[in-house]
Amino acid sequence: MSKTTFIRLAMLVLTCFIASVAPIAFAQSGTSQTEPQTTKGAVIKNRAPVNQNVLRVKLPKAQEATLKNGLHVVLLESNHRLPTFSMEMVVMSGGLSDPADQRGLASATASLLREGTAKHNTREIAELLDTIGATVGATSGVSSFTTNITAAGLVENLDQVLDLFAEVIRTPKFPADELERYKSRAVAQQQIARGQPQFLAQERMAQAIYGTHPAALTFAPLEAMKKFTVDDLARFHAEHYVPNNALLAIVGDVTLKEMLPKLERAFGDWKAGKVMPASIPPVPEQSPSHIYLIDRPGAVQTVFQIASLGIERTDPDYAALAVMNRILGGGVSSRLFLNIREDKGYAYSVGSNFNSWKYRGTFVANSPVRTEVTEGTLREFMNEFKRIRDEKVTPAELENAKHAIVGQFALQLDNSQSLLQNIVTQKMYKFPDDYWDTYPQKVEAITAEDVQRAARKYIDLDHLQIVAVGDAAKTREVLAKFGQLDVYDADGKLVAATGQKMNP
Repeated sequence: MSKTTFIRLAMLVLTCFIASVAPIAFAQSGTSQTEPQTTKGAVIKNRAPVNQNVLRVKLPKAQEATLKNGLHVVLLESNHRLPTFSMEMVVMSGGLSDPADQRGLASATASLLREGTAKHNTREIAELLDTIGATVGATSGVSSFTTNITAAGLVENLDQVLDLFAEVIRTPKFPADELERYKSRAVAQQQIARGQPQFLAQERMAQAIYGTHPAALTFAPLEAMKKFTVDDLARFHAEHYVPNNALLAIVGDVTLKEMLPKLERAFGDWKAGKVMPASIPPVPEQSPSHIYLIDRPGAVQTVFQIASLGIERTDPDYAALAVMNRILGGGVSSRLFLNIREDKGYAYSVGSNFNSWKYRGTFVANSPVRTEVTEGTLREFMNEFKRIRDEKVTPAELENAKHAIVGQFALQLDNSQSLLQNIVTQKMYKFPDDYWDTYPQKVEAITAEDVQRAARKYIDLDHLQIVAVGDAAKTREVLAKFGQLDVYDADGKLVAATGQKMNP
């Protein structure tokens, strides 16, 4: 079956399911310019019709090659009707490769790659990219295990983009003035972030779940970052940015035959090196349930994050957890949305999600709510957690969730960026070549028993961590009804533990 036919069939998956429901984005702030169509009182009477061929898709196969220096190349020809391409160099070293006393070094190195090279300064690079309508960027997280450098543009400008892409990756200069600007921006960004309740909730939750693990960091520690020097960045680059420590993925209106000579020219003389793989420490065992209240006097909302430890990306429970999450909090037909927003009217946005990496991620439910309904909201969260653990989901919920996941997956396959990320994911986690071919079938095979098992395993009521950001004077007593509670200020300082009065 051709991919075009597959896409058309897959679009039918969602048509009946969402025809009368306008999807909305769950804004973290709980505000939006447009009021979404209500789903209160809606009843989904029939499951969406699914052609079984959708579950047996055969996706285009990527072509692979390895340069003599060890750079592995994966290329997927995609949509020759569009004369565009995207590529991503994945360096297998990120924040988890930072020295213990220099957390954030990988992020700083990535951020300054295109701020000046052996041939061009930052202004010249920006002007070159603007002239040909191309993009080049780089990112690395403080707790990531990769650095990702991306480029995209028109095929007619491929040689120019590739030259600049290679230049940024191979010969950055890390100008001292740009490093100082980076530090100043980072300080300002952290100060701004501390005024956002969503950030405060995320920061405290990461610390509650991960403790001393690098994943507990939301930002690089300022004291460490302020000491970074040009030599530190250059050393990290020299030690980790080597071809045998990288994967180059390419998607677009290109062929491997035409790309290999170009890649040899751009990267063929890039010297290989010896790189120690990042040592990923084990994630600590979950602590008993606890409530963390971050005091923001005068706040009119309580921002909730409720989380427990989740899975690694290679965990066989991935599909079961995806279906469970979809039913519980993954959309406008989810239980959390229909209960807390539509029935109770406590919140504008509410939902849940999960993440997974080479270390265990988290399962998180969240919502900003009015201060006066803090207690009621938390009670309904707990009710829905218990319900999905204690009772099997209905056949209609199960089928609609699976069909929505498969349909969304199918629609993404006509997007080059999604295809690129699929390739990177498959290679990074060493999934079999047919992983994405069989993904719809894996989802469709999930049963109500699988959903309940996933809920019982990953919504661990005895180890749930609850973070609430709001006015402690109005919420402390009601939150304390749900368990042991500590109060923090916006700078992360403990101001009152369970049983204590708040410090003045």
